[in-house]
Amino acid sequence: MAIDSSVRVLSALGGASTSRVLNLLRIAADHEGEQEHLKNPLFLSPIINKAFILKHRTRADETYMFVSPPAVATKIIIPFDATDLRAGGRSLLFDQRGFAATLRTVGNYNSDSLQRDLKVIELLSRLPSLDPFLMREQLRLNHIPVASSYFVISQGDQERMHRFVTQEMSQLVALAGGGGGLVSALLANSIGERLEPLRRTLNLAGNDFREGMFGWRGFLYYKWSMGNFWPELVGVLREINTIKPHGTVNPERAAFLTSARRNIIQRVRDSGRDVNKALSIYDASFQDLVANQAPRSFRDFLLSAPQMFLELGEKLGTISHIVSFWRYRFPLGVPARIDAEQLSAIFQDFSSGLGDRTSQDAPLLKRPVVIDTTAA
Repeated sequence: MAIDSSVRVLSALGGASTSRVLNLLRIAADHEGEQEHLKNPLFLSPIINKAFILKHRTRADETYMFVSPPAVATKIIIPFDATDLRAGGRSLLFDQRGFAATLRTVGNYNSDSLQRDLKVIELLSRLPSLDPFLMREQLRLNHIPVASSYFVISQGDQERMHRFVTQEMSQLVALAGGGGGLVSALLANSIGERLEPLRRTLNLAGNDFREGMFGWRGFLYYKWSMGNFWPELVGVLREINTIKPHGTVNPERAAFLTSARRNIIQRVRDSGRDVNKALSIYDASFQDLVANQAPRSFRDFLLSAPQMFLELGEKLGTISHIVSFWRYRFPLGVPARIDAEQLSAIFQDFSSGLGDRTSQDAPLLKRPVVIDTTAA
């Protein structure tokens, strides 16, 4: 048996998904009966397709579960009771020892559907976050049709991102001779002939070009996302620093909340600086391409920066999760009311995502039990 704070935090999150939490249970409820949703599920197993998928920072006491422990693992949580998440659930981590056999058991699979869903979870595990744009691109790049209901990008956000990319690409359009269709082609579902001028400019071919375009879209999405939510982050950090739980707070919990506030704010600021540094490297390479007509440096950047892409996505995804989670839990204009235990759960979740293990060493919460399926 294992204790997992994720379920308690998920119960607080309720119906929301974030860049670190994909709430398939809520998506299933929202789109029940829709033909496209039924025809092209994310997972073929109805059980797994109503689970929670999380980006989970691997704890020290979990490393034995892997041959080569990842810093961030992709976790599947299957609730025991879909109507009461506080009841807990079964949990497993992608690539833990015996993962495929365990997934077969808990997902009630036959052979064909198991192989397809293993491929999907493997593709999601390669992503640094569960941002809908990146998930959609990853699955399309690998020719796996999935209903649009799993990628909640509003029409307004799609239009705003298109305008942002149009502005970013204006100089490149002139350089590559792609005309006004280059931006649409860059953001399209597949690599088409309209990107041929760009492919020639970058001197890339085959899989290198496809992977390069995926990484480029990712950087553009992250740059747009940061500009989109960063102003709101300032307000969220201010609220984290000032929120007071109602009811009695014992000295131990009060000390934890004070320490957690300070750590979260400092780590978010540090992560923000790291994100800006990574984006500045991208900007410098791109400017060398468009200003000096030097495609080689940008081509080399696209081919040699997968680790930076993963680190950037992990840090930005964690910050985005904090903003989305907090604003969902505490909408603007509504008085914030929460008890100390619930606030501790949220702060522990934020600290875990930011890589702070201090809150996990001496947990303050009585958490619901989750069955650890490692031994299955």
